[in-house]
Amino acid sequence: MTAKLSHEEISSALQDLAGWQLVQGRVEKTFAFDSYAQGVAFAVKVALLAEKTDHHPDSLEIMWGKVRVAYVTHSAGGVTRKDLEAAAQVDALV
Repeated sequence: MTAKLSHEEISSALQDLAGWQLVQGRVEKTFAFDSYAQGVAFAVKVALLAEKTDHHPDSLEIMWGKVRVAYVTHSAGGVTRKDLEAAAQVDALV
């Protein structure tokens, strides 16, 4: 099992992940798009990535022109390296 990271470890790692923040015990980022369809297409890419890596977002929220992605590893009781790796992979999808 992947170990839960400390607040300091998460804060340090987030310095390399532009736009990601620690919010209510999970890392999250809101991505902006020019249309609803672009946001949905991005969300589908995130979903396919999750299936491929077997690590799924805690939340994948589609709004008009925005998609919010959030990660936390419930089995570890908080944010893990796996969540931060997933965040970096999601960034690479844009």
